[in-house]
Amino acid sequence: MEFTTIKGFKDILPDEVGSWQRLESTARRLFEAFGFFEIKTPLLERTELFSRGIGRETDIVSKEMYTLKDSKGNGMTLRPEATASVVRAYIQNRLYQKNPIQKLFTVGPMFRHERPQKGRFRQFHQINAELFGDTGPRSDADIIVMAMCLFDSIGFSGLSLNINSLGCQQCRPRFKSELKDFLLGKIASLCVDCRRRSETNPLRVFDCKVGACNRIVADAPSILGFLCDECRNHFESLKDYLNGSGIPFVLNHKLVRGLDYYTRTTFEIQTDRLGAQNAVAGGGRYDGLVKLLGGPDHPAIGFAVGVERVVSLMAEEFSPEVKCPDLYIAALGENAERESFQWVTDLRKYGLWVEMDYGSKGLKALMKKAGRLGAKKVLIVGDDELSSGKGVIRDMKTKAQVEVGLENIVTNLRKYFK
Repeated sequence: MEFTTIKGFKDILPDEVGSWQRLESTARRLFEAFGFFEIKTPLLERTELFSRGIGRETDIVSKEMYTLKDSKGNGMTLRPEATASVVRAYIQNRLYQKNPIQKLFTVGPMFRHERPQKGRFRQFHQINAELFGDTGPRSDADIIVMAMCLFDSIGFSGLSLNINSLGCQQCRPRFKSELKDFLLGKIASLCVDCRRRSETNPLRVFDCKVGACNRIVADAPSILGFLCDECRNHFESLKDYLNGSGIPFVLNHKLVRGLDYYTRTTFEIQTDRLGAQNAVAGGGRYDGLVKLLGGPDHPAIGFAVGVERVVSLMAEEFSPEVKCPDLYIAALGENAERESFQWVTDLRKYGLWVEMDYGSKGLKALMKKAGRLGAKKVLIVGDDELSSGKGVIRDMKTKAQVEVGLENIVTNLRKYFK
C-alpha cells in the first residue's frame, strides 16, 4: 500500500521551500522594522475560544473547524485562524501590563475543513500581525502600510487595496436592519446558506461566492451611509493617512470579511490572478474581541497573509534561486577520504556548503557527480596529493586548475569563497 497525503494537505518540497523562506524572512525583517515582535501559539486550543471569538454563525465555526474531544469530553480545535489564539495569549500572559501598545506577529499553519481549490488548502499557512492598545485611525494606517510594504519588498505589483468600514455597535444595527429588509424582498433568489444568513447574520451574505447572491447584493444598501459621526470621522482620517502615504485604495462597501469580530476598518489586498480566491491578505479592527474573550476592554487591529497564495504568485513572477555547493571534494583512496571528511566538517562550520561522496569512486565518476550537483569548485586529492602536500582545485565554470597547499587546508580553501 502506498500512502499519500490527505486531501487538502500538501507537502512543501525542497524546490518550493526557497520561496517560503524568502517570504517569511522578508516579513520578519519588515515587521521588526515596524516594531513588531514574534509570538508562537499552540496549534490546538479550546473550541470555545474560536466559537465565541469568531462567531457561531460563521462558516468557519459552523462548518470548517477540525474539532475533537479529550478524555474528559472537553472540545479542542486545531486553530482555523491566528487572531483568537494571539488574543488569548495577550490576555493570559498579561502582555498589556508590560507595554500599553503591543505589536505582535506570528507565522504558522491553520486548519479548515473546506473544499480545496487553487490557493486554498485544508492545512494552510498564514503570516499574521496584530496591534493592541490604540483606537485611532493612525494605527489602522500603520498596519495597512506595513502590509502593502511587505508586497513591495518581495517585488509584487498590480495589487489592489480594498477598504471599508463596518461601523460600531451604535451604527451597525441600523444598517443590519435595513439590509435584512432588503434581503427579505429577495429571499427566493438567495442560495440556501444565504437564506439562513439573512436571518442570523445578514452581513455574511456579502461573503457568498454564489453568482446569483453576488448580483443581488450589488444593489444592497451601503454601510457607509449608516456610519455614526465617530465612525465616519475615523474612516475619513484613515483615508487621509493612506493618501498621505501615497497608497491608492478602492472603497468597497461589500467588504465584510468572514469573521464576526471586526468593527470599523476592514481591508483586503487583492490580485486578479487567483480567480475567485483573489485576496492575498486581509484584516481589520476588532476592538471588542479582547473583552469578549475575558480580557480588558482593549482595542486592536490586525491582518493575515495567505502564504500559499503568495508563494504561488511568486512562482509565476520569479525564477526560483538555484542553490549549489560551494565546494565538492573528490577524495581518491581511503586515506584521502578520511582526511577529507574532517575538512568537510570544518568548512561547514564556517557556513560553506561542501559535499563529498559517501562511497569510493574513481575521479571520472566523482567529477560527474560534482557537475550534476552544480558545484562551483572541486578539490581533487588522492595519495599523491597527500604525499606532496598539495591538492588541485578546479573552477567548474572556467575549468581553470591551480594547486592549493594541504597544510592549513581549511584556511587556504576559505580564501576562494570570500
